[in-house]
Amino acid sequence: MTMPKNNIQRCLLLVSCMLLVSMMVQQWLPARAWALTPKEQYYRAEKAYSDLKKNVRHQKYRDKWLNCIDKFEKVTRLKPNGPWAAAGLYKSGLLYLELYKRSYLSSDRGKAMDAFERIVNRYPKSRYAPKSRSQLKELKQKQKKTAQKAPAPSHLARAHKAYKQLMDSPRKQKYRDQWEKCIDRFKVVYRANTRGPHAAESMYMIGYLYKGLSGVSRRADDKKLAMDYFRRVKHDFSGSPFARKAAAELRGQPAPHPKKAPDDPLADVIAKNQPPASAPSKITEDIALRTGLVTVKGLRFWSNPNYTRIVIDADRETNFSHRLLKKDPSIKKPQRLYIDLTKSRLGKNIPKFIPINDELLSDARAGQYTPASVRIVVDIKSFKHYKIFSLKNPFRIVLDVWGQETRTQTAGQKAPTRPSTGKVPAGAIARQLALGVSRIVIDPGHGGKDYGAPGYLKGVHEKHIVLQIAKRLARKVESDLKCDAVLTRSTDRFLTLEERTAIANTQNADLFVSIHTNAVRDKRAYGIETYFLNLATDDDAIRVAARENATSTKNISDLESILSDLMQNAKINESSRLAAMVQNETCLHLKKKFSHIRNKGVKQAPFYVLLGAQMPALLVETSFISNPRECKRLTSAKYQEALCDGIIKGIRNYIREISPKASFRQQSSVDANG
Repeated sequence: MTMPKNNIQRCLLLVSCMLLVSMMVQQWLPARAWALTPKEQYYRAEKAYSDLKKNVRHQKYRDKWLNCIDKFEKVTRLKPNGPWAAAGLYKSGLLYLELYKRSYLSSDRGKAMDAFERIVNRYPKSRYAPKSRSQLKELKQKQKKTAQKAPAPSHLARAHKAYKQLMDSPRKQKYRDQWEKCIDRFKVVYRANTRGPHAAESMYMIGYLYKGLSGVSRRADDKKLAMDYFRRVKHDFSGSPFARKAAAELRGQPAPHPKKAPDDPLADVIAKNQPPASAPSKITEDIALRTGLVTVKGLRFWSNPNYTRIVIDADRETNFSHRLLKKDPSIKKPQRLYIDLTKSRLGKNIPKFIPINDELLSDARAGQYTPASVRIVVDIKSFKHYKIFSLKNPFRIVLDVWGQETRTQTAGQKAPTRPSTGKVPAGAIARQLALGVSRIVIDPGHGGKDYGAPGYLKGVHEKHIVLQIAKRLARKVESDLKCDAVLTRSTDRFLTLEERTAIANTQNADLFVSIHTNAVRDKRAYGIETYFLNLATDDDAIRVAARENATSTKNISDLESILSDLMQNAKINESSRLAAMVQNETCLHLKKKFSHIRNKGVKQAPFYVLLGAQMPALLVETSFISNPRECKRLTSAKYQEALCDGIIKGIRNYIREISPKASFRQQSSVDANG
């Protein structure tokens, strides 16, 4: 029996319709089944959190925590006015707190507080509102205690020690846990005081170590963590030098390095043969990081006929040795001095040969002596003595060489001047009569990327104030003392500390005066003090030297252990006398015009900027830029003028003492032409 054709068509159409309806129902039903309720979403989030707590390795990664937090936040998003909304929000706040304990990013703590505040404001009748108020109270109390907590330099020292041990051990660098131990050390420093003096440095070092770890692990999440920490430093510590370093890292550049070719006429003359500084290639830096080797990044020098200073720049500290080799005519080798840096690699773009060609040295050469050491060789023409020492932050090795006829800045020992014809200006006569003092180098501290101490008043920085004072002082040196005045910098530019002393030496200065402003955390501190180079006598002197040297108090102690050798040819007694006269006259003069002038006296400390100075040298802390009253005064032209007048009086008294007759004639000449 056959079914009619029409019936067959009807059956096929009916089956097709049923299949279509079935497919639609299948698509709709799972969608309805998979759209979880807030309660179901909450338990799913709880399961994810439980899994995270069981997996220690996953707890190290930020994205795992954020994924878990998002699941709890989704509970609130599904039904903002539902009974589970406050529960999901509260749990997300707790997880942000857990994340903060690992990241130390205040943004994580801020998001936790935001979640708790939203519960208090939006769900005040929820059982999570009292819990949120309790969490907020506890967090605010911790913030207050943290702000009052003293810094922990011992923690910082231990962290840096761990970092050095890691960098010195290629074997340790192969293992992730060694990097994480070092990172944890700096996290302890940051946790001790999140707004303290070491907070920016420790946060930056955490990022820097994660960056180093990413170079070994090749994991993108390590690199991402590094960038997160650098962004936090840049945002939270915008006025810190570490913020500028972090910004450079975020731009994909190496951290700022205090090394720059001179750009004013004076410095161009001093460093006319100096090659432009150049950083080693990224490949070289990566190799150095993976192998644990230090990168030697540059060679700089300054010279005159009787003095040469060579500086070797490296990216971090390493051991070094040196040896003087006798002249060997049989192989046509001159007298040579070499410096070997251990565990080092030569930067790719460092000049291998630098022609010096002064009265003392022929040239300097750099080479990869062994796979793990760099040798710097200096060819010598003649010399009387030399000194080698290292400075930190950044690490560099300084070689000072003096000739047979090195000048001694005492009265009556001046180089003969070329005779001239015609009328001699009165100022020139006065300069000749001054005998012992005819040229004074004035050094405005800091400059360029180095802002110095921040002022109490917004927008006031040490580098600008001291440049203004130095320019006023230079004019008075020339007009009142009739001496040549040379500024180490006349614009807002960066100079390394060792370059400033080199300028004074190569310019044959008779006196060196470095101008600074003082600063401490206690805004009540005020007064004026003057320093000369010597072993520090108290903790305050060590603190000031550490700040001006841009280093730590520990490094000051390390420097003092070798200072006695470095100061054998320093003018300690003359510097002490000059400092006493400048300090006393400055304070006496200011007291006539201003109230609340405190004479903090003459002190001594190992300042980098005074090391190697071959003339009486001092550093004047003009006033406390951190004090409200003195900060305002430092911005005043009247106060700056009075300050400079006092310094000039002190220098004049010093000239009178070392050469009374010359000083009398000088004063007579000034009066006669006044």
